Amino acid sequence: MQPSRTDRFVFPKIANYLLPLLVVMAGGSAIYVPVLLGFGAGPTTTDIGYMPDQPVPFSHALHAGQLGMDCRYCHTTVEQAAFAAVPPTQTCMNCHTNIKVDSQLLAPVRESWASQKPVQWVKVHDLPDYVYFNHSAHINKGVGCVSCHGRVDQMPTVYQHEKLSMGWCLDCHRNPEKFLRPKEEVTNMAWTPPDGDQISLGLKLKHEYGIRDEHYMNSCSTCHR
Repeated sequence: MQPSRTDRFVFPKIANYLLPLLVVMAGGSAIYVPVLLGFGAGPTTTDIGYMPDQPVPFSHALHAGQLGMDCRYCHTTVEQAAFAAVPPTQTCMNCHTNIKVDSQLLAPVRESWASQKPVQWVKVHDLPDYVYFNHSAHINKGVGCVSCHGRVDQMPTVYQHEKLSMGWCLDCHRNPEKFLRPKEEVTNMAWTPPDGDQISLGLKLKHEYGIRDEHYMNSCSTCHR
């Protein structure tokens, strides 16, 4: 007896639809994987010295350095939120309605003020979306701005000072005493331990501030949620 035509097939007919699906998935992966790696290993996340052009040549060396402006005047949410707010045009105009009112360098700020459209600042320290970082958690535990951002008060144009890699973060999480300072000094870029003994002071502050144990500090879920 000859087998029927349907008896000769090993897989059900629905398997015919799997091939186009596999082709689409393979094609999508060929695009998705390079894009993912490109963003994850891009200059905004790994490259020390990354210094994008900004729409306004704002000098931190002038404002935070020479003029001594506190970081929190512009980055108002750094003590209460995960994100360090980028200042709105109103913050700039608090001073520049009376100072350098005709400066060509500030033309984009005046245009933003007139149009009520924000200045399109380019983010310098841009972590991947799969990383959770909370500014307030660090600032309120005595980690100074300079530990991550470097001497911003000496930068005419802000650039990425540290590599912001996972290993770099874990070095701090494993040994926080190397970086802790009194909370009132977190925005003081020039601060150093009074007697030069950072480790002894850091261990004291770690206990005083209730820094969690190393298990929490090094848990995957702390930074990847």
